Amino acid sequence: MNHHPLAVLFAGKRLLRSESPLPGHVFNELVRLQLLKAIPCLQAKGSHYLCGRCGNEDLSLFGSHPCARCKATTCTYCRNCIQLGKMSSCQFLYEWQGELPPFPFVKKSLHWQGQLSSGQKRAADAVVEAVKMPKEVLIWAVCGAGKTEIMFHGLEEAFKRGFRVLLATPRTDVVKELYPRLQKSFPHIIITALYGGSKDRHSFAQLIVATTHQAMRFYEAFDVVIVDEVDAFPFSYDKSLQFAVEHAKKQTASTIYLSATPSTVLRKTPNLEVVKIPKRFHGHPLPVPQLTWIGNWQKQVKKNTLPRKLLIWFETMISSKKTVLLFVPSVSYLSTISSLLKANSIPHKTVHANDPNRHEAVASFRKQLFPVMVTTTILERGVTFPNVQVAVLGAENDVFTESALVQIAGRVGRSATHASGDVVFFHYGTTIAMKSARRHILQMNEEGRGL
Repeated sequence: MNHHPLAVLFAGKRLLRSESPLPGHVFNELVRLQLLKAIPCLQAKGSHYLCGRCGNEDLSLFGSHPCARCKATTCTYCRNCIQLGKMSSCQFLYEWQGELPPFPFVKKSLHWQGQLSSGQKRAADAVVEAVKMPKEVLIWAVCGAGKTEIMFHGLEEAFKRGFRVLLATPRTDVVKELYPRLQKSFPHIIITALYGGSKDRHSFAQLIVATTHQAMRFYEAFDVVIVDEVDAFPFSYDKSLQFAVEHAKKQTASTIYLSATPSTVLRKTPNLEVVKIPKRFHGHPLPVPQLTWIGNWQKQVKKNTLPRKLLIWFETMISSKKTVLLFVPSVSYLSTISSLLKANSIPHKTVHANDPNRHEAVASFRKQLFPVMVTTTILERGVTFPNVQVAVLGAENDVFTESALVQIAGRVGRSATHASGDVVFFHYGTTIAMKSARRHILQMNEEGRGL
């Protein structure tokens, strides 16, 4: 049976009427022909509601207001996923009921000529087996182990079988970095990148690289789901994102989790195979953080002074023609630190999550057009810079968890030509997180030496 030509717009998705690109009369005809099934956006469950898109059941995350659509004085809607379009009690999600368009079986899709290290090969084989079985596997790999390349043979296996794949990651920056790499490695596979503001929302791609928020639009669509940086905010903290990824899978599907810092809960999941790679692809050990006390740095900054040890470190790095990532605890420190760097004639830029020029600044820093980038934790993961050195100012702050500090340290020494470098946690008192991060890195290096 041939699939309907409009199936590509809806297959594997649950969409609001407002998300359809079709004219109203065409959409209504698909509903009349029962090719689109209407599902209530919100389901009443006793005294509360369940959101059909994000799984929200928290009463505090629902709102109500007089509705122009249904004329009700109190129409309820979900506030949790409203950024993807309003899910209200008078509206429906629409799911395709017709024949599904097939994907081709591509025997040789991978056009990557690189070589895997022994650790990468072991993990890559586990991913291939997970695709074949299907089953769940966690690839626990140190920062800089080459997790993307580990996926390549598993993706090739999926495309051989005509499978559809979702690669979900918590952050837009990572989607934008992975997308061109995957296009280059799989030039004959249709690939789409989905994130807030992306334009290609309606293409029917075999491989979708998306933020975990975008997974909410899919339902039983994917044979293989890869969750990158499974420990990262917001995915690790937001049950609705975990709900979305689960619902995006077909009833029988492979799941591959990638992380340098998986939680204990994930590592101990029943029936989850865990493959550990404690060594980077180039074989060199992870740079070990140095913990440097600088006293009450906040007081010094308020007096328009950079901590002396930090300033000396900066001068040493810049005189050695090295680039520096300086992490600060929050956006509120960026302008002050920027002013102090400027006063000390240190060329730099600042970035944070809501900075409209963030991607341009990151691209310029990668080209080494300026020596210092001051950033929040937005750049703690998913980005690679050549020959970069890292400092954390105020490493004692709660935002710098063990996981965050391990990831931050993992920005250094990622290339074979610059396999070592400086990682310094400048602090006003050591924390358990700082000590644990250092111990974590030393432990991985110890395990890596045995391979």
